[in-house]
Amino acid sequence: MSNIWINLSLDETAPKKAPAGKLNRKKEWLRRKRHNRGAKGYREGKQKNNQYRQDFRQSQTPLQNGASIKCPLASTSTQSKSLSCLASAHSSSMPPCGEKPKEPLKSAASSPGSSVSSTCKPITMSSGNPSKYVAIDCEMVGTGPKSLSELARCSIVSYEGDVIYDKFIKPSARVTDYRTRWSGIRRRDLVNAMPFAKARMEILSLIKGKVVVGHAIHNDFKVIGYCHPPELTRDTSRIPLLNQMAGIEGNKCTSLKTLTKAIFNRDIQTGNKGHSSVEDARATMELYKVVEHEWETQLAANSTAMLG
Repeated sequence: MSNIWINLSLDETAPKKAPAGKLNRKKEWLRRKRHNRGAKGYREGKQKNNQYRQDFRQSQTPLQNGASIKCPLASTSTQSKSLSCLASAHSSSMPPCGEKPKEPLKSAASSPGSSVSSTCKPITMSSGNPSKYVAIDCEMVGTGPKSLSELARCSIVSYEGDVIYDKFIKPSARVTDYRTRWSGIRRRDLVNAMPFAKARMEILSLIKGKVVVGHAIHNDFKVIGYCHPPELTRDTSRIPLLNQMAGIEGNKCTSLKTLTKAIFNRDIQTGNKGHSSVEDARATMELYKVVEHEWETQLAANSTAMLG
């Protein structure tokens, strides 16, 4: 009987299963390595970002009172255009002051010749350049069946009170009410008067670019058919400083006659001959000059605060 040998060989290359404890330690080591590598990258990135921020801040222009020096605040010797708009202490933004001499407020001039700028710029004191200041006063008459207000006389005076312009103006429509009691206009004054269209051009050439002072000045601009930039307009009809000096409630609309009497102890608009637009314009400029420094300082402060 023959012997049969069976050889069994074991593959010693078969993978051996690592102990569970050793495997867990290896996984923990890999996890920590990945964490440390990520933390290092984060720290490096943060340092670069901080350096970038620091460099950026150093490259910026220093600020001066909240505004960049590259765009300096207007100096005290110039008058810059703003307002907006003069959303400011500007009195022209207040409700209209219905002065008796300016009534009725209905006007035939309905199409302004110039629009108000919507860009607000710093308002600064211009008292160093009196030639930039003028005061205006207009007298109206009633025209047509509805007695619409039309311009019949316009007077403009300088900062010193000198007369720059004073002319009677012939309305484009038929005059139905001369309103002599307030306007001082009579029929004979308008016989050879200048036509409205020509007078309007002359008036605008004198006031454009100027700081225009007036009392209830919205009435004057309305009858001219013009909108002056708010930041270049000074309306003395609602100025708390003037009212305080006259012993009148703060924001109350006060007549030119009342303010002139209370502050200067001078009577204007007397008698039955009506008003003189030259006299009214001069009185308005005098009132403005009384509070000019305080008023312009406040406007400049408000403008700076808006630019803040």
